[in-house]
Amino acid sequence: MTDPTSAIAKRPRIAIIGAGVIGLGIAWRLAGRATVTVFDRGQAGSGASHAAAGMLAACCEAEPGEEALVALGRDSQARWPAFAEELRRASGIDVELRQEGTLVLALTADDQAEIAQRLEFQRRLDLPLEWLSPAATRAREPHLAGKIAGALFSPQDHQVDNRKLVQALRIAAAAAGATIHEHRPVEEIVVQGGRARGVRFEDGTIAAADSVVLAAGAWSRGIAGLPPDRRPPVRPVKGQMLALRMDAAAPLLSHVLWAPGAYLVPRRDGRLIVGGTVEEKGFDATITAGGMLTLLEAAWRAVPAVEELLIDEMWVGHRPGSRDDAPILGRGPLDGLFYATGHHRNGILLAPVTADAMARLVLDDVVEPAIKPFGLERFLPAQAAE
Repeated sequence: MTDPTSAIAKRPRIAIIGAGVIGLGIAWRLAGRATVTVFDRGQAGSGASHAAAGMLAACCEAEPGEEALVALGRDSQARWPAFAEELRRASGIDVELRQEGTLVLALTADDQAEIAQRLEFQRRLDLPLEWLSPAATRAREPHLAGKIAGALFSPQDHQVDNRKLVQALRIAAAAAGATIHEHRPVEEIVVQGGRARGVRFEDGTIAAADSVVLAAGAWSRGIAGLPPDRRPPVRPVKGQMLALRMDAAAPLLSHVLWAPGAYLVPRRDGRLIVGGTVEEKGFDATITAGGMLTLLEAAWRAVPAVEELLIDEMWVGHRPGSRDDAPILGRGPLDGLFYATGHHRNGILLAPVTADAMARLVLDDVVEPAIKPFGLERFLPAQAAE
């Protein structure tokens, strides 16, 4: 007769640094086959995952030089409906995957020319995008400004409520068996014999593990224990955002709207998310008049009726940006160490593919083709990467 305690003892022990949507998603996928413990410096999901707008924009943001990132985003985009439904069953929370699509608004002829230039590249990638006339655009969103040049419609770029996503992932991961420790900052990755063996905390205590997944977002580079050139080159990219309060029964917008200078994301509860500035200011968390003015003016130019809305909330987030603003996914420089960080503006979009691919890599040593271009080695000199 098999001893169930023996089977549990043989399960690999995995420590995950970071309890945002990336760390929690990986924990959820790993917990059925491993003993998973997640550590976060603050409250689970309180960093970039909380600050995000929840856009799943793999198509309309595509730019030259990002072909591999577009492919990764499209892969993850295709996984989202099943991911959201599975998460609803596991957690009881609807993350509100809305599938109205996204409009990229052109207010002027110059805006239209800029969109057209990018669209030429996007169509070469066979992305499902359609240019709409001013009348067709207004038919979709009647509260837009009186004079517009049209809009690009992206029918497969959707949105989810990122804050509900955090709640759902936490519940699902815990229900699957993962242990989540909040306000437990990791000081250092423990290295013994050239292998990651766990994590050390500020008080000197150690949590032993067979593998460590570094998913600490913008704080990933600050985790000690690795040589400087092997720490993931991730920096905080500050973003200021705000939420306005619409009438949920008669919202001003139904689509995600990319306007010149801001994006606007309507929620089912009547909130209208407006974001986001892009500032290289480290971990500065101040909300500035200039940042709010920039966002509100851009929102008002696109949808003048926002001037009547109440301001519901203002906040700052720190996106984890790598040197090329693409994620760092894959094996680390030590046995038993894995990276899942640097997602920049795409953490919510890439949550499903990251969770699935990293779980396969950690447990089965399988590198999914979609994540192959995103290893740390792309930042290392050729000899060092070998």
